[in-house]
Amino acid sequence: MYQRWRSKLDVVLRQEHKAGEKMLVDWAGATIPVYDRRTGVAWQAPLFVAALGASNYTWAEATRDQQMEAWLRAHVHAFEHFGGIPALAVPDNTKTGVTKAHRYDPDLNPTYYSFALHCGFGIVPAQPRKPRDKAKVENAVQVAQRWIVAALRHRKFFSLEELNVAIRELLDKLNRRPFRKKDGTRASVWEAIDKPALKPLPMEPFDLSEWSRARVNIDYHVAFDTNLYSVPYNLVHELVEIRSTPTTVEILHKGTRVASHLRSRARGQTVTNEEHRPKSHRAHLEWTPSRMVHWAETIGPHTARLFERIMNDKPHPEMGYRGCLGIIRLAEKYSAQRVECACERALLTGACRYKSVESILKNSLDQIPLPSSPSASTPPHDNIRGSDYFE
Repeated sequence: MYQRWRSKLDVVLRQEHKAGEKMLVDWAGATIPVYDRRTGVAWQAPLFVAALGASNYTWAEATRDQQMEAWLRAHVHAFEHFGGIPALAVPDNTKTGVTKAHRYDPDLNPTYYSFALHCGFGIVPAQPRKPRDKAKVENAVQVAQRWIVAALRHRKFFSLEELNVAIRELLDKLNRRPFRKKDGTRASVWEAIDKPALKPLPMEPFDLSEWSRARVNIDYHVAFDTNLYSVPYNLVHELVEIRSTPTTVEILHKGTRVASHLRSRARGQTVTNEEHRPKSHRAHLEWTPSRMVHWAETIGPHTARLFERIMNDKPHPEMGYRGCLGIIRLAEKYSAQRVECACERALLTGACRYKSVESILKNSLDQIPLPSSPSASTPPHDNIRGSDYFE
């Protein structure tokens, strides 16, 4: 049965790699934990692997994530390690390399394509679900997982820099390890064949800016890199371009920059410029208990006391904001003087609610004189013994 199955297998084309022609790149499946010194919580660092086709000379590096910035920086470090630029790069169909995978006409990520033009190499993505197109790096990933990830599994790292120092030590041993079926090592073959054929490194560093598009949400924010960034509210539903660098996020509409923010490295954060909000939203956010009371003082002292009472009676002051605003609106309908009288009556009767004040005004109870307060002194009477009786 095995022989029958084997006879149906397709033949395999042995790839012949020319010196300095191809660099094959990929993310390793395994990750390495990095621990926070303060909390002891670990996060998983992805492993980037690159290998030259002719010599199998390998580069491996732990990164903070698999986003565009880490992807491009890892390429730069690989080129520096190899001592030059190959003619072609063969990535997998990761989103940082290929926007839309296709067997015949893949759409390359524009940022990655710009980086390739700057450095002077071409990009030939592997065909979807065809790992044999990049068999060299698949083998390099497997070797890196055995010689690096497995070798470091019992060690504890507290920073990415510390981890990469340990990776470079093991990487040097890997590249100097003799081949099994041929003479030399990865390092010696690279020195003799690949290194002379590589193109020189670019004189100027690449501007690590990433371009993307997004549509402005109804809350006048755009989503980028797990965070939200604000734009002027009049651009709601508009399509905008986002240019991001390691430190900033710029948002452009029809070629004009409309917003600029410092890039947040946290996740799920909202970065908002207050000038991007409409006036009504800014006014709403400025509501505070002290501002409400100050606003009520323009009507009268009893209104201010009523506002304090309403907000103090709630579990949270903000629960009383709407009632207070409703009382202020009543001053526009009736008059500030009548509302002040209504608030005084509400305080006296203990009916400290918007509906009570509204009812007093509707029924003109604010125009009825308030009952005189009882005297604090006790009137004389034969049946009242007084304090002297108890001495």
